[in-house]
Amino acid sequence: MTSPAKRIKELRDEIERHNWLYHVQAEPEISDREYDALLKELQDLEELHPNLKATNSPTQKVGSDLADGFATVPHAVRMMSISNTYNADELRQWHESNCKRLDIDPASGVEYVVELKIDGVAVNLRYERGEDGTAAFVLGATRGDGRKGDDITRNLRTINVIPAGVKLPKGAGVLEVRGEVYYERKAFDKMNEDRAKRGEPTFANPRNSAAGTLKLLDTGMVAQRPLTMFAYAFGEVDFDLPPTHSEFLDFIEGLGFRVNHERAVCAGIDAAIELTQAWETKRKELGYETDGLVIKLNRLDWQAELGATAKAPRAITAYKFSAEQAQSKLLEVEWNIGRTGAVTPVAIMEPVQLAGTTVKRASLHNVGEIRRLDLKINDAIMVEKGGEIIPKVLRVIDSLRTGKEKGVDIPSKCPSCSSTLIEIEGGTKKKPTTTLQCVNVGCPAQVRERIQHYASRNAMDIEGLGEKVVNQLVDAGLINDVADLYGLTPEQVSSLERQGDRSAENLIDALEQSRKQSLARFVFALGIRQVGAQSAQELAVRFGTLDRFLEATRQELTSFSEQETNVIADAIIEFRERRENLELIRRLREAGVNPPEDKTATEREQNRDEDFDGRTFVLTGELSSMTRGEAKKDIEKRGGKVTGSVSKKTNVVVVGENPGSKHDKAQTLEITIWDEEEFRKRLNQAD
Repeated sequence: MTSPAKRIKELRDEIERHNWLYHVQAEPEISDREYDALLKELQDLEELHPNLKATNSPTQKVGSDLADGFATVPHAVRMMSISNTYNADELRQWHESNCKRLDIDPASGVEYVVELKIDGVAVNLRYERGEDGTAAFVLGATRGDGRKGDDITRNLRTINVIPAGVKLPKGAGVLEVRGEVYYERKAFDKMNEDRAKRGEPTFANPRNSAAGTLKLLDTGMVAQRPLTMFAYAFGEVDFDLPPTHSEFLDFIEGLGFRVNHERAVCAGIDAAIELTQAWETKRKELGYETDGLVIKLNRLDWQAELGATAKAPRAITAYKFSAEQAQSKLLEVEWNIGRTGAVTPVAIMEPVQLAGTTVKRASLHNVGEIRRLDLKINDAIMVEKGGEIIPKVLRVIDSLRTGKEKGVDIPSKCPSCSSTLIEIEGGTKKKPTTTLQCVNVGCPAQVRERIQHYASRNAMDIEGLGEKVVNQLVDAGLINDVADLYGLTPEQVSSLERQGDRSAENLIDALEQSRKQSLARFVFALGIRQVGAQSAQELAVRFGTLDRFLEATRQELTSFSEQETNVIADAIIEFRERRENLELIRRLREAGVNPPEDKTATEREQNRDEDFDGRTFVLTGELSSMTRGEAKKDIEKRGGKVTGSVSKKTNVVVVGENPGSKHDKAQTLEITIWDEEEFRKRLNQAD
C-alpha cells in the first residue's frame, strides 16, 4: 500500500504538472472536475496527516499569472480563488456549512446572488479621488498569486468599457473594482478571420487569447483587439458600501461600470439550485464563454463574518456546468511528435457539435489510453469537451460494434524520421501511462516543435514566430534549429508566402529583442525535459549565470529548491551530456544570445547573515506586516532556507497569529521560536 507521504508527493507533482500545462503551456490535459478531484484528495490527506503539510503545497496556492516584463504590485486586499461545486448535493453541503458557522436555520430562505461565471481573466481596477473630486483610474493589475499581480494599467486603459474616472460618494477616496476581461464570441471569431487573411496564426480559444493579450508589452497591439469586461466585486474601499451584494452591483453600474444583467437574487438554496439547472441549457444562447455560475451570500456582513480558507472565501462558490458530451465515430488515429520526442495519439472523428464549436479531433493523451479504452477504428465513441476547452474520448460504446471495427495500428517507427520508437512507463499507480518516444534529436518534427517552444510567450517571447512561420522557414531550408533564427534577414523572411516587408521587419526586431531575455526564460526555452517555467526561474536564481548553470554539479542541481529535484537534475545532466546541445548553446551565444546575470543569487551571497545563513526555517500562522512569500524571500536573501514541515533539522520556527501544529511540534522538539516582532528585529539587524 502506498504510504501517505508518497501519495501526497505523487499528488503534488501531478497537480503542479497540470498547473504548468494550464497556466504556462495553455494545453490542459484534464477537465476542471478531474483537477478538483486530485486537489480534494490531496487536501483530505493533508488534513489527516498535518505533519506532512507544506507551505508550497498546491492546496495553499492561488494560481499565478505573473509574467516577465511587468512591474509587480501588491494587492491591498487579497484576490482569492473560488471553490467549485458540481451538483446540487455539493451546493446544499456548502449552504449548510455556512449556515452552521453563522448559526442560522438552513431553511430560513437565505438570500443568494447567482451570476454567470465568465471564462476570462480576473483583474483589479483601483480608483483614487483627485483634487477635482473625481476618482481616477490609477492602477490595474492581474490576480497574480493573489497577494500581488502584474501592473497592466496601460493595457487596461485601451478597453473602452473601463471608466477613466468615476464620481464617488462624498468623503470617499478609494474604490477598487474587480472583474473579468474577456472576448465576445463574434468579436473573437472576427479577429481570428482577420488574422487568417493576413497569414497570422489564429488563437485557439478566447480565454487564453485574452490572457495573452493583457500580457503584451505593445499597448498599441492590445488596443487593436476587442477585449471587454464585466465588473462583479470589490477590493479596497474606504467608504460604506450598500449592505448587500446585489445592491453593490447596482451601485457600480450607476458609476459607469459594465455589469452583467444575467443575474438573480434567490431566496434559499433550492431556488439557486433551480437556476443552475436552467442555465445548463440556456448558456448555449450566450454571446460569450461561461463555464458555470457563481453563487454568493447576498449580505456583505455575512460574507465578512464567514471569512476564508487558505485559498477561497467561504461565502462564495462556483457551480461548474457539466461537460458536454456527444457521440461520434472514430475514423483514424493521427500521431503527433512533440519537442521532447513524445509521440501523442490524436483521435480523428466524424464532426460533432460540442459547447458551441464543431469538434473533429480529440486527445488520446498516450498509447496506454488507447489500450485502456480498447479503442478500434470505426468504433462509436463518446466525446466530452472538458472545461469547455479540451475534447477527449471518454469511452467506446461497445453495444454499437458491428464487427467491422479494426485495431489501431500503434507505430513502431517514428512517423517523421522513421527511427525506432521506445515505450516509457509513467504516471501514478492510480493513473499509469505508457508513452511512445522518438529518441532521435534530429527528428524534423521535434526540430519544428523545439523552435516553436523556444519562440513561445513564456520562453523567448518572439512575436510573429508562430507555427505557420516556423514551418515555412524550415520547409524553405532557412533554419534547422533555433540558432539559425539569428542569421535570418528581412529579405529572406519577406520572401515567404504572406510575409510582407512590415511583417519581416517586425520578426527581425522581435529576434533582436529576444537576445536580451532573462536567464530563466532562456533555460526554459532550451526545452530540457522536466524543466518547466517555475523550475527554470528557481535555477536562474540559484546559479545566477548561464556558465554556472552549465557547470553545476549533480549535488548542486538537486539542492536548488525545496522540491524533490532528482528527476530534474537527471534531465539537466542528460541534456548537457549531448554534444549537440552544448554546440547549440555555443552558437546561440555567438549570435549574441547572452542572458544577463540573475542578480538574485549575487544579492543572496552579499546579504548572508549569521542569524539566517545556512539555517532552516519554518513559517506558521498569519504575519501582519508581510506575506509568507515576502518572509521567505527575506530569509533566502540572507542565506537561509524555508521548508514546509518541522523536523529535528529545523533551526527556527517563525510564528504569526493563530499558529497551527507546527508551533506545538517546535516546542516539543525544543526548536528556537521567533514571534513576528523578533523576526522583524533580526531582519533589521541583518540589513
